Amino acid sequence: MTIDAHQHFWHFDPVRDSWITDDMAIIQRDFLPADLEPVLSANGIDGCVAVQASQSEEETLFLVNMARSYDIVKGVVGWVDLQSDQLPQRLEALSSHPEIKGYRHVAQAEPDDFLARPAVVEGIRQLAAFGLTYDILIYPNQLKAALHLVREVPELNFVIDHLAKPHIKKREISRWSNFMVEIARHPNVSCKLSGMVTEADWHNWSKADFFPYMDVAFESFGPDRLMFGSDWPVCLVAANYTQVKTLVEEYVAPWGQEAREKVFGANAVSFYKLAN
Repeated sequence: MTIDAHQHFWHFDPVRDSWITDDMAIIQRDFLPADLEPVLSANGIDGCVAVQASQSEEETLFLVNMARSYDIVKGVVGWVDLQSDQLPQRLEALSSHPEIKGYRHVAQAEPDDFLARPAVVEGIRQLAAFGLTYDILIYPNQLKAALHLVREVPELNFVIDHLAKPHIKKREISRWSNFMVEIARHPNVSCKLSGMVTEADWHNWSKADFFPYMDVAFESFGPDRLMFGSDWPVCLVAANYTQVKTLVEEYVAPWGQEAREKVFGANAVSFYKLAN
């Protein structure tokens, strides 16, 4: 299967989805699997992983329902309160939904040390017993805490979303690069080649803007631990789906067909335990 390892669905709610600001007006509407199906088909993608965008179990179950209703949705990365005293019970209850492959918290909106806090680390550690994964959504200034987390929980498989959102528009790379290289030393950590266009100049980016950052990702993680993700529909503020896919496809091409198949599907299938 060819897989888009990262995209979102929502019924737009201006209060809940206040992060979708007026300069992102193009995505201030509903986005559902029926909208994505023709886009995936046109781009030769067989399925996708739906990732949480708001912090509620209600949304997790909404995504589960999407996965049950549409064949293109191969798995769900949901949300659960990792610091709750009831976490073991919640994970047990939610384990009745095999569509849930892992969890994520919008850690980028939290203080820099969030992922290093003992209660958070212990909560994330509990995912391993259920065979789940954890998506790390952070900014570069939170990479230190993420490094602490992956060191503390070697038994869990992690994936860094959006290359940890490097400051592509400002062309800042050195500190981000140093941490990414260090995190990649941990074999239980993968990385998504996703979310890049929204970290660049939305209206004036070029392919060359992204090459230094993808160089770091490929040299650090290698083709066995990288996954393509569109970050649709968020990507639409800066690029259409085909532009996002082509950006990664052209970069991967010199690595050969085997590497392409891994980045565009096999790695995601293995990481999230996706079934055809």
